[in-house]
Amino acid sequence: MSDLNQNTETEKAKGNPPTHIAKVRHGSGEGASYEQIGAAWMNEKGSIYIKLHGTQVVSAFSLYEVQDKDPA
Repeated sequence: MSDLNQNTETEKAKGNPPTHIAKVRHGSGEGASYEQIGAAWMNEKGSIYIKLHGTQVVSAFSLYEVQDKDPA
């Protein structure tokens, strides 16, 4: 299990799942692929804490809001 998965699972166990996923795009057009490089949490003041995993150098990434998979 990767560090991100372990950290994310720990946050879920604490009741604080990530609100966003950090991804970097490889390629362009229909052949583009996206690699998950971290997770992010928005706090009540609107700022975002981002936790990237790995040791890569990232010059640009995008945040995607986590969609609720379990409608209540």
